[in-house]
Amino acid sequence: MQYDPIKKTLGRFFNASPQLRILFYKLLNLLLLRSWHIRRELNMYLKGKEHLNVLDAGSGFGQYVYFLSRKKQVAHVSGVDVKPEQMEDCTQFFEKLKLSSKVSFKLADLTQYSAYADYDLILSVDVMEHIEEDEAVFSNFFQSLKKGGLLLISTPSDQGGSDTHEHHEGEVSGFIDEHVRDGYGVDDMVEKLKRAGFLNIKTSYTYGRPGSLAWKLSMKYPILMVNFSKLFFVLLPFYYLPVYPICYVLNWFDTKIKHSTGTGLLVVAVK
Repeated sequence: MQYDPIKKTLGRFFNASPQLRILFYKLLNLLLLRSWHIRRELNMYLKGKEHLNVLDAGSGFGQYVYFLSRKKQVAHVSGVDVKPEQMEDCTQFFEKLKLSSKVSFKLADLTQYSAYADYDLILSVDVMEHIEEDEAVFSNFFQSLKKGGLLLISTPSDQGGSDTHEHHEGEVSGFIDEHVRDGYGVDDMVEKLKRAGFLNIKTSYTYGRPGSLAWKLSMKYPILMVNFSKLFFVLLPFYYLPVYPICYVLNWFDTKIKHSTGTGLLVVAVK
């Protein structure tokens, strides 16, 4: 199963105007549980801060760049991604919003990108599971942070976060096929970050039982339906009307409960 065709189809529709794209960001903030966790952590970190220089490492279509650009504590947000079409698209979008003085985008490979002690905060959301040379990226993150700077990572865990399963002859596939690893274990993540130079590292599971159920109801099943037939796009609003209130409550519980295990991993590390 591939996410990209669905994302591209939605992207073409919501890119029709800046207002539609902002609506798309808001819908993602409601639907995606990882956004609930990320925004909560960011809001806690931003309290009492000012003039922050932030890197969104693997910024994609700019959802979190937009969120951060609206914060008074943030002086500048840099979005870095390896996909040129996304960097061009984001640049044009933020120019239309007249935010180009506060936001910039750069085409770069995170295994090679480093800006010496330039950032107060580095955000990496659903990126590391796509990169084979992850330790090179962690080392670049460490070099790019100012002393006392914060690294915030959201990634699938090794508890089924990539929703993989094995087919015949040992072939591994799943709902999300673009991942180079099934997910991170806590010990694996901590050890790699320590080797990069980080000492103060905290990890927590996300997508516990309530969050995993919400993800299936709000994301997995609708995407499976749309992949089966594009006609389901028309039916999605009718699907979400009864289902989303349930997902909202499940997402709320997921952010309030400390999980002993979960399919997502949230990592906070300080230089």
